[in-house]
Amino acid sequence: MSTYERNYLLERFLNYVSFDTQAKIGAKYSPSSPGQLKLAKYLAQELQALGLKEINLSPNGILTAYLPSNVMNAPTIGLIAHLDTSPDCSGKNVNPEVIVNYRGGDIALGLGEQFISPVMFPFMHQLIGKTLIVTDGTTLLGADNKSGIAEIMTALSILKNSEQAHCNIRVAFTPDEEIGLGMQFFQIDKFPCDWAYTIDGGAVGELEYENFNAGGATVTIFGNGIHPGYAKDKMINALTLACEFQQLLPTDEVPEKTADKQGFFHLNRFVGDINKVELHYLIRDFDSDNFEQRKTFLINAVAQFNQQKDLHKPIQLELQDSYKNMYNCIRQVPQSIALADRAMRECGITPNHKPIRGGTDGAWLAEQGLACPNIFTGGYNFHSIHELISLEGMESAVQVILKIVELAVEKD
Repeated sequence: MSTYERNYLLERFLNYVSFDTQAKIGAKYSPSSPGQLKLAKYLAQELQALGLKEINLSPNGILTAYLPSNVMNAPTIGLIAHLDTSPDCSGKNVNPEVIVNYRGGDIALGLGEQFISPVMFPFMHQLIGKTLIVTDGTTLLGADNKSGIAEIMTALSILKNSEQAHCNIRVAFTPDEEIGLGMQFFQIDKFPCDWAYTIDGGAVGELEYENFNAGGATVTIFGNGIHPGYAKDKMINALTLACEFQQLLPTDEVPEKTADKQGFFHLNRFVGDINKVELHYLIRDFDSDNFEQRKTFLINAVAQFNQQKDLHKPIQLELQDSYKNMYNCIRQVPQSIALADRAMRECGITPNHKPIRGGTDGAWLAEQGLACPNIFTGGYNFHSIHELISLEGMESAVQVILKIVELAVEKD
């Protein structure tokens, strides 16, 4: 990339993070926040200025566009990034700070009340000498996933202003990835691709095509509140029962004690009082059979608890599947992995094939039959005030995108 293109990439990114697009938990309609639609409209204008075809912005904030190939009989590849930022941390009034030629050591954020330290984040040793973009310590940065948007838009701009051969490209910018809502409104029949990529990964070199099978469980426990002074043989404390139920779950199969492809149960919400408690669990496992066994385990645990306790009202269990392991689809389109791997190597990047201990929009697309691996953006510490990204990492992502669409038209 030229110095101009590199500076333009940074300018785009800093512009995009100024939009407040934080997703809202519990939303029933997408986009869940007005800023997502505002950013989508802005991007639609940019795509129009670049001369892309078939630009469409749906009422649900899904923006799609098409760049035809400049080579005959070329395949079609999709490039996807999401508009929203995580509800885990504020995304309003983001004030990014650019650090040129990072020299190592702690980075003071904003007024210095927060720090990013290589003691806590050892990967920072690998970023010495690079240009880093960090937060001011009061919000997240928004690199997840506005870096992906900036990288796709920069790649499109370079393609429109050069003679580089490229395949057909379909672009999608989607809302509410962070709360698993936006893709429910995605019309996949209007996004015809041979395969696609989400540009939504982390460190340079990450290439991901396996993720959790994911579901949720809500256990509802009913109590009987009585004045504590007269509660003997009358009170049923739902809070106490909830603590007892939690003890039935395996203590080592939790997020803080698992890694790689190990699954878990995660109690992520405990809501209620003496009369009623709801336990909200995340259920995760890479293996589909193990995933089903985890759900069966909860069914049996509830049945056992109801049988052993003399309750005036049985506890209840509600199970819900969220998304599936995308590898089941992607393994049928191995060229989607091989092409990204080769593109990285030709850009001087060592691919890091790793599973996603989470999910992406690609998981939903794969379930609909569209293979969609995930490619790095160059960012770290997503969903927190410690989020950061390197400009060089973003530049690498642009180069990989350009190489993928170029290699896709090579003839054997």
